[in-house]
Amino acid sequence: MGRGLKGNELLPFTVQFLRGRWFALFASFLIMAGAGATYLFGTYSKEIKATLDYDQTTLNLLGFSKDLGANVGVFSGLIAEVTPTWFVLLVGAALNFGGYFMIWLAVTGRIAKPKVWQMCIYICIGANSQNFANTGALVTSVKNFPESRGSMLGLLKGYTGLSGAVMTQIYLAVYGNDSKSLILLIGWLPAAISVIFVYTIRTMKPVRHPNEIRVFYQFLSASILLAVFLMLITLTEKLVTFSKAAYAGAATVVCFLVFSPLFISVREELLIWNMQKHPIDSPMEITVDKSTPEIVESKQVVSMPGSPKQGDEKVEKSCFLTICDRPERGEDYTIFQALTSLDMWILFLATFCGLGASLTAVDNLGQIGESLGYPNKTVTSFVSLVSIWNFFGRVFSGFVSETLIVKYKVPRPLMMTLVLLLACIGYLLVAFPMPGSLYVASIIIGFSFGAQLPLIFAIISELFGLKYYSTLFNCGQLASPLGSYIFNVKLTGFLYDREAMKDLAKKGLTRSSVKALTCIGSHCYRLPFIILTFVTFFGALTSLILVVRTRNYYRSDIYKKFRENAESL
Repeated sequence: MGRGLKGNELLPFTVQFLRGRWFALFASFLIMAGAGATYLFGTYSKEIKATLDYDQTTLNLLGFSKDLGANVGVFSGLIAEVTPTWFVLLVGAALNFGGYFMIWLAVTGRIAKPKVWQMCIYICIGANSQNFANTGALVTSVKNFPESRGSMLGLLKGYTGLSGAVMTQIYLAVYGNDSKSLILLIGWLPAAISVIFVYTIRTMKPVRHPNEIRVFYQFLSASILLAVFLMLITLTEKLVTFSKAAYAGAATVVCFLVFSPLFISVREELLIWNMQKHPIDSPMEITVDKSTPEIVESKQVVSMPGSPKQGDEKVEKSCFLTICDRPERGEDYTIFQALTSLDMWILFLATFCGLGASLTAVDNLGQIGESLGYPNKTVTSFVSLVSIWNFFGRVFSGFVSETLIVKYKVPRPLMMTLVLLLACIGYLLVAFPMPGSLYVASIIIGFSFGAQLPLIFAIISELFGLKYYSTLFNCGQLASPLGSYIFNVKLTGFLYDREAMKDLAKKGLTRSSVKALTCIGSHCYRLPFIILTFVTFFGALTSLILVVRTRNYYRSDIYKKFRENAESL
């Protein structure tokens, strides 16, 4: 590791680095850091509401369309089964730019006011690009590092959780405090990142890297440093009025911290480079000779779906004929076998309750702050706090659940149960607010919301295998938009507007006499969040059933086959 590079080695090493797993992982971090635009909806939703004259129910319908696009990723999963990763990322970039650019044109008045259904389509398309980033970067990284999937999912989804706060700092530096320009930034920046790294990310044959877990903890440290800085700068901006230069300085530090994992990736690839040269420097250690072609192969060969022993396998039957002939947990299920499994339906119900309620809370956070009398600047802080604690929830659930599985054989669904119980506390703080309690509620809601996603994705990969993971993990989150529609549009939006109409009636006004239907007071969100608390508690009980069903499986060595099939450096 201590060796440097000679002049004639710089170019070959650069080629190896750009084609290696560690640079692909760094590129995945950047792509995921730009894939969380949906979490900024609370920042620019008020701009859409005011500009296009929407009531809360209509705005919540728009929020549901966003959630629908962000979570219906089956299309991206199926495309990934038959196309290379670069194509998946390019499609996602096109959808991202097209959807959000049309919203920006509508909000800025550059096109005629769209109908509500058109706006729903625009935001659905823009949000759907997030699934292509997930499928291209996240699924590929899990396949490249299968023994560290919990940590991997926590890191990648953690960067997505920080995405909102990162892009907020960039937009404040570039455009100033202008919510309309934020929509434009959301349109072009994530698309540009995907295009730049489009050929970098690809599936490679797993290699057992020495001290791989230690490296992931170093990535974790870098990401926590970024999250802490974002939290401090967000709170500082709330207390102090920043100049244009101060915003630019903050954004520069943020960008440096976002790129800091690159240095770790370079160091690890240099370690591999020196290990490849080792047989030349010490020819007596002939047992290492075999490692060199294996490493090169791991960089160049695109992974095929399925087991390395494909040549010895029998011809596969139709997925319809094997639907009732399910393999053991952890083996590769077909898509239909997984979707008809009782384990999947239990997870689906828990996701419906947990993520549906969480998305409702996140989407309404701006209006919740407004109803409780917080100023606009403080409301923006709530949205950023949700984004930052979203990150902490993701990395915490990913790394801690991975440690609990490896060391203590604790079923991963048990952490899902605990996270949902924690979310209930956040919802009760919204239903029964106290002075400053919305700060605590924002932290709890952001943390619990973020913690759910890596757990759901990891559980699906562990129970149903990695062969069709790109499709199955997208199918697994389909419950989220369904829950969001019922709890957000049909429940929360309806009850909010009902309370707002009551307030108008008390003042002797009618709906036609006001431009925007607004409710002020703690009563506005009380009933819907009491209901969300009970729904989430039911989801926790549901996930507890999965804990009981899978406890024997998690007591076994669930990563044994990946260790046996992986090559060693």
